[in-house]
Amino acid sequence: MTWMRLLCMSAILLVVTLTSACAIPGPGAASPGKDTSAPTSTPWVSYAHPLRVTITGGTLHLAGRPWWPTGFNAYQLATDWTVNAGCGAMVDLDSYFSSRQPGTVTRFNAFQNLAVDKRNGKLNFEPIDAVFAAAERHRQLLIPVLAAQDGACEDEQYKTREWYLNGWQEPTDMPLSYSEWVAAAVDRWAGSPSIAAWELLGEPEVGVCTIPDCDLHQRRCPEDSPQVLRDWVDAAGAVARAHDRRHLLTLGLLGGEQCGLADGGYTLVAASPYLDVVQYHDYDDAAFLPLRLEQTEKPVLVTEFGVRAGNCMPLTERATRIGAQIDRYYTMGAAGALLWAFVPDPRPHECTYDIGPFDPIHGLPQLR
Repeated sequence: MTWMRLLCMSAILLVVTLTSACAIPGPGAASPGKDTSAPTSTPWVSYAHPLRVTITGGTLHLAGRPWWPTGFNAYQLATDWTVNAGCGAMVDLDSYFSSRQPGTVTRFNAFQNLAVDKRNGKLNFEPIDAVFAAAERHRQLLIPVLAAQDGACEDEQYKTREWYLNGWQEPTDMPLSYSEWVAAAVDRWAGSPSIAAWELLGEPEVGVCTIPDCDLHQRRCPEDSPQVLRDWVDAAGAVARAHDRRHLLTLGLLGGEQCGLADGGYTLVAASPYLDVVQYHDYDDAAFLPLRLEQTEKPVLVTEFGVRAGNCMPLTERATRIGAQIDRYYTMGAAGALLWAFVPDPRPHECTYDIGPFDPIHGLPQLR
């Protein structure tokens, strides 16, 4: 498969102006059932006219031109051990973003707990502010994830059905409820030129726990779970959109048979007017992706795609497999692909999804 990705760096003068154009990725063959026009060049604009991600004809566009985004999950970017409790290792933000081509996408954790000062328990936005500032300096795009289903790096509590019904609006041990956090975060960073989309929640499920630790095999899934999830998306999405009508909204759908997504659940949730982009997370050779593509006309972005390597697979072999799989996503009709996951401290002697700063994956033409 021939890849057409021509990117260039715009010159930055004392007065920031645009003098060059950059081609936006067009990996592989035309997407079946979607807009079949090949992605073409997109001008880089000054900060006075920031890049904006939009949707036309079921296809993502960047600054008005068809766009097939690639990039990484880098969940730890807002970790700052001098301020917050962190979520993984600290990352040199300028080093990370300068290693990426302009216009690539990074999905990261913008959880409330990363904006809580561990010294006094009060809100301190500086660590997340720093992520946005670094992305802007390097002309990068971001998908901030506002919370996670499993409570990781926050209260570590699985979000149950009751949370989707009422708990998301109720007080917590943190300064703000989830609803208040969405309003505060979106309002604070809505003006950033680096926003690609806001993600309301990572990997939602609306199960009922039958034991305290809410083990996967000890959960129930009531028949109305798809409607409960859809109602929540509509309500939470309305909160976000009230504070930012310009940028896209998405939800971190795994895309399998999770509670709320099975049978026709994915179709029902994807149809929410508050979701512009839906997702698919792939650690299973895209088993459900063809079905999910049939169930919605909205762009389906593979926001998590992971292959284990280290002592179980050479890094070079993984890079080759990932390149081929990204080609496959494009042919199948997915809207883009983000790899899981960049870390500053990979564990090469273990079998992990870690992608370190010098991983051969960075040399893939599909990521340029």
